[in-house]
Amino acid sequence: MTSEWPLQDFLELGALAGAVPCARLHVRSLLWEWGLSDLSDDIELLVSELVTNATQASSFTEGTAPVRLWLLADGGQVLILVWDASPHTPARPNVNADDESGRGLLLVETISDSWGYFPHETCGKVVWALTRMP
Repeated sequence: MTSEWPLQDFLELGALAGAVPCARLHVRSLLWEWGLSDLSDDIELLVSELVTNATQASSFTEGTAPVRLWLLADGGQVLILVWDASPHTPARPNVNADDESGRGLLLVETISDSWGYFPHETCGKVVWALTRMP
């Protein structure tokens, strides 16, 4: 994986309300360091949505499972992976125009070039999103 993704980062967060702003700040600093600040707004929004969903999913599991965030980049694209302990498939709920939440995966689908998920080999799942430089 190292040769495919020369820029790699990992962050483990508690499944708490403060996880999302911490992840955003971390991502903004990291993308600046990697010279990918042009992607910062989109990547921060994607990370926010994926970490929000992961913290919510983890809150329904037994114990205090963390949320894990990986960022991989090769200079032209960024791959975001977020693990949570819940085995439930991510699904876009049907939302009404008046609903204040439920649009996270729609945003992920709209902003990223591609996204998906896979079950983790031991437990839970990984939701991923890929964004390329324009």
